[in-house]
Amino acid sequence: MRVVIMGCGRVGSSLALALEDKGHSIAVVDRDESAFRRLGPGFRGTTVRGVGFDQDILRSAGIAEADAFAAVSSGDNSNIIAARVARETFGVEKVVARIYDAKRAAVYERLGIPTVATVPWTTQRFVAALGEGSPATAWRDPSGSVVVTLMAFHESWVGQTVKAFQEETGARVAFINRLGNALLPEPRTVLQQDDNVFVAVLRDNRENAESIAGAQRDAGA
Repeated sequence: MRVVIMGCGRVGSSLALALEDKGHSIAVVDRDESAFRRLGPGFRGTTVRGVGFDQDILRSAGIAEADAFAAVSSGDNSNIIAARVARETFGVEKVVARIYDAKRAAVYERLGIPTVATVPWTTQRFVAALGEGSPATAWRDPSGSVVVTLMAFHESWVGQTVKAFQEETGARVAFINRLGNALLPEPRTVLQQDDNVFVAVLRDNRENAESIAGAQRDAGA
């Protein structure tokens, strides 16, 4: 699959590397040449400097042959304009946009353009939205009844305790990767933005737990 990504910040670079690792052809567009350093020396895809909603820039990135487009720059307006250009002008079937304003995101969802938010959850949802399915299981017990997996969570969980997360999802937090360091959490440990949360969960409850973790949390819960 050929994927064009607009924006090479934390999300864009993470997404580009994750999709390239799955064997896809990637082109990344960013107006700041230095942003491409985030891709590292091993990146084999294409980088194009320029404004990501400019049609000529998009053509240079191969949008005419693209199977998917992800708009993940730091600006809501730029992302949604680029997403609409990719879909309406170039006919790209799979288009996803990052939108910071939740109210505006709901409007674009109704227009048929999926939108996403925080960094770890964004990367995982983009991968799923672009047709790659859910994150891989890290471990499965011999009977197949319990799995250990990376579980994405909605930004509304930031600031909540591991205890609350476990009680509401039914999944047990095995460990947290926080800024590159592994952490064995206690019940009172508070979830932080950009945490990668690995859980042990019953296979039969996995889909339900992922749904609860990925949805907006009720403020009164």
